[in-house]
Amino acid sequence: MNTIRKIGVVGAGQMGSGIAQVFAAAGYQVALCDQSEAALEKGLNAIKTGLDRLVRKEKIDTQRADAILQKINVVTQLESLSDCDLVIEAIIEDTAIKSDLFRQLDQICKPEALLASNTSSISITLLASATQRPEQVIGMHFMNPVPVMNLVEVIRAAQTSDSTHTAIMALTNSIGKTPQTVADSSGFVANRILIPMINEAIFCCYENLASAEAIDSVMTLGTNQPMGPLALADLIGLDTCLSIMQVLYDGFNDPKYRPCPLLKQMVDAGYLGRKSRRGFYHYN
Repeated sequence: MNTIRKIGVVGAGQMGSGIAQVFAAAGYQVALCDQSEAALEKGLNAIKTGLDRLVRKEKIDTQRADAILQKINVVTQLESLSDCDLVIEAIIEDTAIKSDLFRQLDQICKPEALLASNTSSISITLLASATQRPEQVIGMHFMNPVPVMNLVEVIRAAQTSDSTHTAIMALTNSIGKTPQTVADSSGFVANRILIPMINEAIFCCYENLASAEAIDSVMTLGTNQPMGPLALADLIGLDTCLSIMQVLYDGFNDPKYRPCPLLKQMVDAGYLGRKSRRGFYHYN
């Protein structure tokens, strides 16, 4: 397997832009792809904002920040990723849409390229089966916010080869992250634990046990969590939380993973958290 030098990232949202930033900071050439030019502009601005923050904190200088930005090329066509050694998708948490993207990437990317998904819950085995290179498909589940959080869950599909797994583990270490290999099961490990906790906090709100502020205070002061579960849900996006809960509910057929009715109602209302400026809290 050739050395991985150029990384493609599909999806310029919060996760995709963060992934692009950490690879560029580690010296890799990055092609950040999104069909929306507005999304690309927003993603690039988020990267610039993050780098400016590091400059103000004197963790990097302006020359270093500029060098990182120069490593990132924004594109709107998937065909622009044809020469990438690895392509990571970071798009909407929808099985059908992701599978279709993997089919397209399989046709576009060079034969030796690896394909990875940043999915937080969807089966990597299923996504791999949409390609003619299933042994070269793997999960790379980065944590949010990507530039700050150290963990990457590395998920082996049933078809993933040892060489693909070895390459991705080494690559993850090379960008200063800590990879942990986990089995391909609904929600993997992090979200199988985290999202049901958030869902239970939403049930506490739904059942009027306490206000959102009080629920979060109980968890930050009582369990030493840096952020309350409802504030965290707003940060993740309530639509993403609902999608993961639905994957868990469908995958295990267990009522303990039933999404809270309040979570469903808020998503239906468009109250998605920080990205819509309203969730359990209001944002300017």
